[in-house]
Amino acid sequence: MASPPTTTTTTQTLTITPLPPRKPFVPALRTPSNRKTIYDRNLNRTKTAETSLASFAYLFNTLISYHHALSPSVAELESRLNRAGYPIGLKLLDLLLYRQPPRSAARPTRLLDLLQFVHTTLWRALFNRSADALEQSTSKKEEYMIVDNEPVVNTYISIPKEMSQLNCAAFVAGVVEGVCDAAGFETEGVSAHWAGEGDEMWPGKTIFLLRFKESVLAREEAFKNAG
Repeated sequence: MASPPTTTTTTQTLTITPLPPRKPFVPALRTPSNRKTIYDRNLNRTKTAETSLASFAYLFNTLISYHHALSPSVAELESRLNRAGYPIGLKLLDLLLYRQPPRSAARPTRLLDLLQFVHTTLWRALFNRSADALEQSTSKKEEYMIVDNEPVVNTYISIPKEMSQLNCAAFVAGVVEGVCDAAGFETEGVSAHWAGEGDEMWPGKTIFLLRFKESVLAREEAFKNAG
């Protein structure tokens, strides 16, 4: 009888050399030939300089495309744009106050002063002009409206029909909300709404709705009673 074949098993040892840990990415700060960066520049040096409209439109469209890819709905996209503008407003208040003449540089302490600051100073810093109107709601005393007939943030935006409710001025609303909170006038939120439907002259008219908290109104009333 023939014996069964013998099977020989050979075990090979595989040696794996671990890769070194990945070094954290540290972006290189590009500096000009004089070795000075933007942080060495005087804050008042560029207070009257204008940014190229084409550059702004390109960057803002890129910002919208980025948040659009992460947003499942129009409401979420507007919320993300609002949150993107909010930290800018927090820092912009101190910068604008710093750039004002020393005798007139004063942080707003009354609600009307703040609204005038946003309507005029903030809008001129952002868009080189004042807003078109400032109104108070006739039904709710905590609501105020700033009207812009033609926001530049909506000028070069192509909105598809399925997203017709989208108003990219939500980014500016976030900036306004940041300015209000930085000044100590807390809001329930600042939102941007279309108002130019049927308006042949200003089809892109936008209303920025500011809703202040009750504590702000109570403080304002206390100021009035104190004379």
